[in-house]
Amino acid sequence: MTKTSWSRFSRLALACLFVLSVATVPVAAVSVGDSAVPSDEEVGTEVTATATLTELYQNPSLESWTLAGSTELTEVTWTVEYYDQTGAKVDQQSFDGQSFSGAQVNADDGTSRVEVRVTGTVPEVGDYTYDPAQSFTVMGLEQTREGGSTNEIETWTATHYTEESREARDAIDEASTAVEEVDDDEAERRLQNAIEAYDGEEFNLAADLAGQAQERAEQTRQSNQRMQLALYGVGGLVVIGLLVGGFLYWRSQQSGHDKLG
Repeated sequence: MTKTSWSRFSRLALACLFVLSVATVPVAAVSVGDSAVPSDEEVGTEVTATATLTELYQNPSLESWTLAGSTELTEVTWTVEYYDQTGAKVDQQSFDGQSFSGAQVNADDGTSRVEVRVTGTVPEVGDYTYDPAQSFTVMGLEQTREGGSTNEIETWTATHYTEESREARDAIDEASTAVEEVDDDEAERRLQNAIEAYDGEEFNLAADLAGQAQERAEQTRQSNQRMQLALYGVGGLVVIGLLVGGFLYWRSQQSGHDKLG
């Protein structure tokens, strides 16, 4: 290959790499400013989540697009508020249901900021697992462009629980901390049984087994401490014995020298 051909080949290869790198970069969507979304809520509780959308026409560059939202909350009400550059509200829309679409964001309307608010009830837990903790979608927002292409703006999730499941989880958490500090197969077995009971939605049993695991771990820890203290005591007696023996040997040597003198 000549020098000129190699140079052309190098430029072509670099151009191909650039195109591939650009193609693999995900398309950025609208920016999310402030947001207030619950992260951990009890089943049946009414909650509200809000998010502010900014840089509405930059990523990608659009003059208008459609906002859509979804949630796993129940008994849902959405409120979409539109503000101009001065901070004045220029429009407001309301939607019901776990999803909505058709909220128009248009630069010609003077909209520079959009605030989305969803209010609903935390849903029941479909499948309990200790790890990972069960979660649900509080709010998901999407940008839909003319032609049907869609970009995800952001999705917020939260964990949810009942009073019984939270008590069982807290008991397992405490037991896990205690079991991690000792080497005890029986304590570990009881902890695993507690987790299995939790996953099977037997929360009272899970809490009881977790308590047993923690008690066993505490007993092992105290036993280890007593053993360690006993070893320290024996070690101390050995040291004292060596010191006394050394002193007596030294005295005997001193006495022997006096008799010879």
